[in-house]
Amino acid sequence: MSETAEDALLGGRVRFAQPARGYRAAIDPVLLAAAAGTPRRALDLGCGAGAALLCLLARVPGVHALGVERDPALAALARANLAANGFENRARIATGDLSALGESGFDLVLANPPYLEAARAAPSPDPMKRAADVEGDAKLADWVAAAIRAATPKGHVLFVQRADRLADLLAALGKLGEIVVFPLWPRAGAAAKRVLVRARVGSRAPLALAAGMVLHEADGKYTARAEAILRDGGELPLL
Repeated sequence: MSETAEDALLGGRVRFAQPARGYRAAIDPVLLAAAAGTPRRALDLGCGAGAALLCLLARVPGVHALGVERDPALAALARANLAANGFENRARIATGDLSALGESGFDLVLANPPYLEAARAAPSPDPMKRAADVEGDAKLADWVAAAIRAATPKGHVLFVQRADRLADLLAALGKLGEIVVFPLWPRAGAAAKRVLVRARVGSRAPLALAAGMVLHEADGKYTARAEAILRDGGELPLL
């Protein structure tokens, strides 16, 4: 791996080392963790350097978690981040891909999978960024299937995804119930570019389209609601 950079999440509450170049975590994993509620046992599929996992552990003191990452260098960095924040007793990192995941019984499974289909992508020359952005052997449906297998019979699965892949995500969720689609509006009046989608295993409740959240004011600054989540560690209820 290239050299790392020391950053911070949640207004400095979380120390976060990540690659200095190539793929770098943005706000999506922070929003994902904020929408996770208060699970007791959580799984982060494709956790990378651990951004979503760290934010969840900081926000929910009672949660115990597992992160799974196929890149050994990123997995090692995630372990170091857990230790740097004093979370190593409440979480661990497993190195492996989705097909190797052998654990289940999680009441929440969250994931920030690659957004781009290979046929539609202009891949980055950086291999780590390319793996984070562009689907490889595991397609979106494979991520969803792995999340469902790992969840408890009444557990939740939670994804952040591009808005233009919402149809693919809903199709993969199949017959799950209590699906909530939460748009993330870049600014008022603009089309959503990202969505948070939560569903519950074993439920038959109908789909709900939430009001969503506007991320930026007209001047580019975060809205007060977004600031409370990204900087202050606030929760993001989807309904």
